[in-house]
Amino acid sequence: MSEAVIRTATTSPSLLASLDPLLREWLPRQRWFAGKGRPVTGFTLVAATELLPGGGKLGLHHLLVRAHQPPALGTSPQPGDCYQLLIGVREALPPRLAPALIGHAAEGPLTGRTVYDALYDSRPAELLLEALRTRARIGGLRFERDPGTEIRDGLVPRLMTAEQSNSSVVYGDTFILKLLRRIVPGVNPDLELPLALAREGCARVPAPTAWIRAELAGEAYVLGVLQPYVQGAADGWELALRELAKGEDFAAEARALGRATAEVHTALARALPTATLGHAQLELLVGGMTERLDAAAQAVPSLRPYVPALHSAFEALADLAAEGRTWTAQRIHGDLHLGQCLRSPGGQWSLIDFEGEPSKPLAERRMPQPPVRDIAGMLRSFDYAAHSADLAVPGWTETCRAAYCSGYAEVSGVDPRTDPVLLRAYETDKAIYEVVYEARHRPDWLPVPMAAIERYVTSDLT
Repeated sequence: MSEAVIRTATTSPSLLASLDPLLREWLPRQRWFAGKGRPVTGFTLVAATELLPGGGKLGLHHLLVRAHQPPALGTSPQPGDCYQLLIGVREALPPRLAPALIGHAAEGPLTGRTVYDALYDSRPAELLLEALRTRARIGGLRFERDPGTEIRDGLVPRLMTAEQSNSSVVYGDTFILKLLRRIVPGVNPDLELPLALAREGCARVPAPTAWIRAELAGEAYVLGVLQPYVQGAADGWELALRELAKGEDFAAEARALGRATAEVHTALARALPTATLGHAQLELLVGGMTERLDAAAQAVPSLRPYVPALHSAFEALADLAAEGRTWTAQRIHGDLHLGQCLRSPGGQWSLIDFEGEPSKPLAERRMPQPPVRDIAGMLRSFDYAAHSADLAVPGWTETCRAAYCSGYAEVSGVDPRTDPVLLRAYETDKAIYEVVYEARHRPDWLPVPMAAIERYVTSDLT
């Protein structure tokens, strides 16, 4: 594809007159929309660029739009989340693009045209890769790539349709482009950490090949990251469920995952600054855990009987800090679970998706934290897998926990189980988050974290 198809015109702000009523219906239905449960009352255009001429058979607009919603109950008004949209415009959609339909414009400059999510369409997807290959500059968009890598043209795109918090396009089983949907200004760890790990030569994380940025009103945004695609890979969640369905244990894979996690943590500690957490820092950390527990108990009444005992898990950590105990904090994955791990056909484990929890502020996601937070996330993921299987395998979770921690210790020299108070606090905090999430979004799953809560208040995590 020639660069000539790439337009640099700024999209007219009047475009919102056509899109506003359509996006109000479509946006809240998307998996990656963060404001579920509250109506969208309007939009503000943050930035817009025309990538293909709107007068032809296919128009293409890259938009950053801020969605305005009433504040959640008990919270103060917020500016609204900013979302990245790739909007296609056609006279009519061919049947293959039916799942991409956003709506039919009845007003504004697009009156009579059909509007759709252009990531489903091969030509817009090809255009993005071409822009990355040629390091294009289009309006405020910057398409950049590692100068030591090449991107060949002609790679056939396909949108990954599995539900996730962003959108991904695979190109010819060679690359995968992750387009971030909820956009915030600043250094995004989903690019920052893989680049740092690549500089350290850590093979456990696919090195970024190219990326998309935007410069708007003096602030930088990361919009997307292109990385090598691990063809034939299975994610850890799929693999665990497959083994559970056969009644097999997962110990060897859990141990290998522990080793992979430790290699990533070790490389991150070399690449980026670390910090020491003493009494003052632990007071803030424990305070945050306690606040989340109290808020969760207000939101989920079934949690309330356990609150006094759960408080003790956090108080025990505060007591250790008061006695002079310190911990090392560093950059971590931030949202580690089985679904964030890929095993290649050759048996190599990789960690992906370093964005952290998108609901948390970017500054918080970039703060150094104890590595045990990642470990706690993975241990909770083993528990979820065991409860998701049709066939119960006695002792499966406990075997995975032990194998994962042992594998981690083989590389790092530190077994997480030797610090049971810290591990218990982080596992408890994670389970409390899960209780709130399941109560709001998947009530049928609520028994999984509630069963863990009951275990945590009656036994030690060792």
